[in-house]
Amino acid sequence: MLDRTPTFLLHTSDSPSPSRPASDARDDDKLLDSYSKAVTSVVDRIGPAVVRVEPQASGRVAGMGSGVIISPDGLLLTNSHVMQGAREARLTGSDGRTIDARVIGDDPDTDLALLRANGDRFPFATLGDSKRLKRGQIAIAIGNPLGFESTVTAGVVSALGRSLRAKSGRLIDDVIQTDAALNPGNSGGPLVATSGEVIGINTAVIMGAQGICFAVASNTASFVVSELIRHSRVRRASIGIAGQTVPLPRRISYAAGLTGKFGVVIAAVEPGSPAEHAQLEQGDVILSLDGEPVGGVDDLVRLLNGERIGRFVELVLLKKGEMRTVTITPVERKTKAARVE
Repeated sequence: MLDRTPTFLLHTSDSPSPSRPASDARDDDKLLDSYSKAVTSVVDRIGPAVVRVEPQASGRVAGMGSGVIISPDGLLLTNSHVMQGAREARLTGSDGRTIDARVIGDDPDTDLALLRANGDRFPFATLGDSKRLKRGQIAIAIGNPLGFESTVTAGVVSALGRSLRAKSGRLIDDVIQTDAALNPGNSGGPLVATSGEVIGINTAVIMGAQGICFAVASNTASFVVSELIRHSRVRRASIGIAGQTVPLPRRISYAAGLTGKFGVVIAAVEPGSPAEHAQLEQGDVILSLDGEPVGGVDDLVRLLNGERIGRFVELVLLKKGEMRTVTITPVERKTKAARVE
């Protein structure tokens, strides 16, 4: 009987496969070495700035996540959902040293929290410009998944400009999608480019999916940090309505010069609000704000940013079957009630 067991030829690094030129094997080694050097270099530089974050409530540990120090005086970014409303935290560095920290500000709408560690001269990482990111570039995640400290995973930027709904109900815009493996405990840790700059703050995974993870873009983080330092909160505008996304008749979209097929119908108006002063009523349909189409509640929320607090804006709306233009002055939002903006 013939033995049909396949024969496997083993080759050492000094004996390349006869089917591949020796130069190709050496080139592969160089590529792998370059990739490894890029990742290890980033870890050496940024790793000391990454800490384990343990929120403290009534003197007890109330959870665990990761964080990254972004200034030598101890400013630290983590996720809002890691802090869970706690005002203090214990930090553990890669060297095992523990440090106390307090919350400067918390923004559930972007799932970011800013803390300050007690002390100075901390190793720190720099927030980069996420607008310069490209799909396919290397992304490195550093954190403490499942309690395993100083864990490193690497992948690529899979997609840019994603939206992710925060626990507050608001959409987080400009979210980075990556396939760098994340697990519970990675939340709040940095997503880093090979340049050594932080390009995102890891925030979420889709359970049951493989290689679909998300990070809040560094430009969003930079904006939130500046707002929290200046105001201890992120200011957002409100006109005082509750709204719902509704489909628009084609003739209405055409008459308004809109490409979208949806608008926001006013379901309720808060007493004493800018909307009431502008005589907005239940049943009015908002079509645009300052010339920007309002294709749904999320669009309206996004457009009502802090820059529009206290200044005139123009709403184009459908009122009792007629197109109207209304001038309104938003105020700072004070509540986080769903669908009230």
